[in-house]
Amino acid sequence: MTKFLPFYFDTKGFYQNDKSFMITGNHIAFLIAFLNSSLFKYCFIDNFPELQGGTRELRKIFFDKIPVIEVDGETDSKFKALVDDIQQEYTKEKAIEIDNIIFEMYKLSDDEKSEIGFVEIK
Repeated sequence: MTKFLPFYFDTKGFYQNDKSFMITGNHIAFLIAFLNSSLFKYCFIDNFPELQGGTRELRKIFFDKIPVIEVDGETDSKFKALVDDIQQEYTKEKAIEIDNIIFEMYKLSDDEKSEIGFVEIK
């Protein structure tokens, strides 16, 4: 359960406790960028049940409803650089830049982009 979407690309081998999840596999940098994007946050608000206290439940059954496009290694490498940069210093401008790239990859119309906008979950 969380109010936040703190998806982090770990290159340092941090330990985690039993209240967190780890995703492994290929093209993780793109996945982290997508999970932190306004597009995912927009889907998150509609597809993950709200619980008491304004939290939402993060469970695999809800993640499975969100379509994630497949990318190649070259695309993932580009996202790795973007994710590394924004994790070093977060700015709204960098987040919007990533959002715009993801919007284009999903071939969203101008109306869809406008509907989603920039989503911050606080």
